[in-house]
Amino acid sequence: MLPSMIETDGLTKRLGGRTIVEDVTFRCDPGTVTGFLGPNGAGKTTTMRMLCGLSQPDGGRATILGGDYRALPNPGQRVGILLDASAQHAGRRGREVLAVSAQTIGVPERRADELLERVGLDASAGRKRVRQYSLGMRQRLGLAHALLGEPEVLILDEPANGLDPEGMRWMRELLRDFADRGGTVLLSSHLLREVEAVADRLVIIGHGRIAAQGTRDELLAGGGTVVRATDGVRLRSALDGAGLSARSQGDGGFLVDAEPEQVGHAALAGGVVLTALGPAEGAGLEQLFFDLTGNEAAHPAAAAADTPDLEPVR
Repeated sequence: MLPSMIETDGLTKRLGGRTIVEDVTFRCDPGTVTGFLGPNGAGKTTTMRMLCGLSQPDGGRATILGGDYRALPNPGQRVGILLDASAQHAGRRGREVLAVSAQTIGVPERRADELLERVGLDASAGRKRVRQYSLGMRQRLGLAHALLGEPEVLILDEPANGLDPEGMRWMRELLRDFADRGGTVLLSSHLLREVEAVADRLVIIGHGRIAAQGTRDELLAGGGTVVRATDGVRLRSALDGAGLSARSQGDGGFLVDAEPEQVGHAALAGGVVLTALGPAEGAGLEQLFFDLTGNEAAHPAAAAADTPDLEPVR
């Protein structure tokens, strides 16, 4: 097995007497995109700050490329990071932001022009001051900054915020190409569908703890059946009569903990006309996500901790 490029082992963070992140363990391997999923306040940003050396863990360890991020020589050439697209000098021009960073990490200044073009910002956008950028433009500039040193690893926190559907598709293609060329991507988001479309593996966090991880198929193994009918009340009655456990879906259907054949027989026995019947697939993953993460409002400390400027670097 190839060595992992990103790894956490029992990572734990406490703040104000509360445990914000607890025993977080996962790994990201070369050539993969790992989706780090959870509601706002689940502990995603806090975990990523510990990975990048911006926050010190109270327990466990986070490593990148086999060691602590801060110990890497010239880390900007090996790890690309985007934790907050708004944390850029608002008075500088877009190209200037990249040119200064290029000088800092020792790459040719021409990389600034190459990266602006690669992320879809033209020369006119490069001449504008960052304060004039929309959130979507700042995300693109932040991605250009992360790619500046031709890194082996990308760590991105909510990079799709502010992007329109075309921008999201562009970002997926960019990240997929990066991983297909051997790079490693850790991508955090609360947007399940967007991450599912690009990720090889999913890590789901809720209330500061890892709730589940694996490939989409692994997470959905035994995920059940989605069923809908012209008469939802009669369908529920038929499922109950057959002893099948079912949960209501937002679209009027049910997610049933049984195979489609069993559900179909139950509907037939109850004289129910079905309009949809099939494996859970995407609906099952969405339901799994909600079931595993629960109500993050019950964990206010995590929501407070998942802010970029909460804790000073030590």
